[in-house]
Amino acid sequence: MALNTEPVYSQPDTKTLSQADSLFNSQQYTEAFVLYDSLLQQQLYSPQMLLKMAYIRESLRDYTGAMYYLHLFYKKQPSRSVLKKMEELGQTHRLNGYEYNDLQFFKTQFSKHYMRILELMLLAAVVTVTVMFVSWRKGHRFSRAFKTGFVLYLLFILYYINFLNLGDEGIIRNDQVAIMSAPSAGATWLATVSQGHKVPIIGEQDIWYEIRWKGQKAYVRKHNLLELP
Repeated sequence: MALNTEPVYSQPDTKTLSQADSLFNSQQYTEAFVLYDSLLQQQLYSPQMLLKMAYIRESLRDYTGAMYYLHLFYKKQPSRSVLKKMEELGQTHRLNGYEYNDLQFFKTQFSKHYMRILELMLLAAVVTVTVMFVSWRKGHRFSRAFKTGFVLYLLFILYYINFLNLGDEGIIRNDQVAIMSAPSAGATWLATVSQGHKVPIIGEQDIWYEIRWKGQKAYVRKHNLLELP
């Protein structure tokens, strides 16, 4: 996986990381992965480490794990090359849900800057209210069009906070997973899939996730799906 990376986000335990890297370089992947995973659980990791974890899981034919760690890397360093890598890996192993497109890149960029955009919109609203109050105290009256526009702006902020969701996704984590038409073991069977497929998550009901499978609504048991952060 030849991808350019940037400096460490969290400063790892250098001794443990060095030991893990040594094991990785000597192709003792299972032992290296245990140490990498312990660092990840402590939120002590680098983008390079995530790529190595993805490589290890791919070499063990754990495509769910490989895609999961590539996804974590992509969340930290969004780039079209990572999307392309996931698409190529998906095509090689006939996995659905990894088609490369600009919408995926936009969604990640938007998610990454969601809070910054919200802060700027709230700041603009506070400044506007302050200016309006000062102007009102001085006797200035605002037009109906201005007041209507400002109310619509506030409503958009509420919508942004409560309803704007670009969608959750998950990866099938087991083999021989049944995709059903309804949240019931007695529902109509739609497909049996192996691990690694990525699907949009629409909702959930008891022990089931509601997903979209090949354009139609479907259900899968929660323990068979790894939800992406």
